[in-house]
Amino acid sequence: MAVDLASITGMSAPTELLIGGQWSAGRAGSLPVIDPATEDPITEVAAATAADAIDAVDAAHRALPGWAATAPRTRGECLRRAYELMIADTEALARLMVLENGKALRDARAEVTYAAEFFRWYAEEAVRIDGTVTTAPSGANRILVQYQPVGVSVLVTPWNFPAAMATRKIGPALAAGCTVVLKPAKETPLSALAVAAILAEAGVPDGVVNVLPTAAPGPVVGAMLADPRVRKLSFTGSTEVGRQLLHTAADTVTKCSMELGGNAPFLVFADADVDSAVDGAMIAKMRNGGEACTAANRFFVHEAVADEFTAKFAARLAALHVGPGLDDGTDLGPLVNADTRTKVATLVEAATRDGGRVVTGGQAPDRRGYFYTPTVIDHVPPTAGILGVEIFGPVAPIVRFTGTDEAIAMANHTEYGLVSYLYTADLRRALAVAEALEAGMVGINRGVVSDPAAPFGGVKQSGLGREGGHQGLLEFTEAKYIAVDW
Repeated sequence: MAVDLASITGMSAPTELLIGGQWSAGRAGSLPVIDPATEDPITEVAAATAADAIDAVDAAHRALPGWAATAPRTRGECLRRAYELMIADTEALARLMVLENGKALRDARAEVTYAAEFFRWYAEEAVRIDGTVTTAPSGANRILVQYQPVGVSVLVTPWNFPAAMATRKIGPALAAGCTVVLKPAKETPLSALAVAAILAEAGVPDGVVNVLPTAAPGPVVGAMLADPRVRKLSFTGSTEVGRQLLHTAADTVTKCSMELGGNAPFLVFADADVDSAVDGAMIAKMRNGGEACTAANRFFVHEAVADEFTAKFAARLAALHVGPGLDDGTDLGPLVNADTRTKVATLVEAATRDGGRVVTGGQAPDRRGYFYTPTVIDHVPPTAGILGVEIFGPVAPIVRFTGTDEAIAMANHTEYGLVSYLYTADLRRALAVAEALEAGMVGINRGVVSDPAAPFGGVKQSGLGREGGHQGLLEFTEAKYIAVDW
């Protein structure tokens, strides 16, 4: 039975498609939204079809000339107002997010603040799309370069950060002068729809932002990518799906940004401040309950400090309170769905068969909801299967090492390269290891790297392009070269 969202969150959350400034029912009926803490439906949202997707592209295409011609300052002011509205609605947005995602309320509040920051950052970046004028080396002419909006952009976001992944894409797209069609994850459409309503309230014109929840993401996104009016795809999700979308986008040579899977190593050297490393591990592993592409996935700890680090880390994890995200005092909510919980449990069982020893956790509690206890597995062999898979849950496998080169080699032994973390008191070692690690981002003596002002992205099969920072703005532009002689 559906719940009264307004009574729980304090806000009236839209549940329909947003196309051309109009809220409407989808052609595919409705899509249930499930509370991961109870396994019960909380509401239903309209479900889009491929035909709805083309309607959304129509609306975005119609709105594009006017929005692209809008003064950068005006575009920025819309984003600034959206930031202020999100901050004012932090508690309501956080509660809505907990209902559909399951994360602890503390994490949800932090995500709303983080998500809103993308609107504030790109409100400032909208007026900083700088071009250049240089003289050709031959002296024959001037080289004028300007950056123009790429055009209609399709944005595909995951369920783990339903607000922040939307704002991280919408912010730079709107700042650059693009119009967008957002396809949120089917598990968490409510946060995306709420953000869209805030943007409309902030003054973003009809058709500039369109939102399509759907139970058929393949046909819906495929229809949009086949439309030649779509000139940009920004996707956050698994590497497997990202590969498929790149194949599809190749047919129309659509510009792509891909923020894909991760398998982040967390290195603790013998001279590290162990207490500080444990603090960092708690953030790097347990932010969002481990359901993050940036989550520390493999812990490589020097033999000299491994016993101390493991004992302290396990004690901190064992002390976390597991429960529904809306309950006061909850540190860790449920995983997002049954499949994710099954995957995590299967990985833990395989790690123990491979020789790992469970220090704490290692089971799903006997209760309704997709819960799994925080888990530390020590003495995991370097060949264990769990080290090659993105866990996406509150599980920390620990591998012991003795030499720096050995640690770097194990850290780089993955197809992914999103983020790495390392703890050491030796600055020379820290910078040398950071350069040697095959990752788009490195945290030195820090358990978090995400920042709206910084370029977020990976190497190898963790993706293409960057989000955040000035680089994230340029992803939604095309450089135009004009040869002129005056």
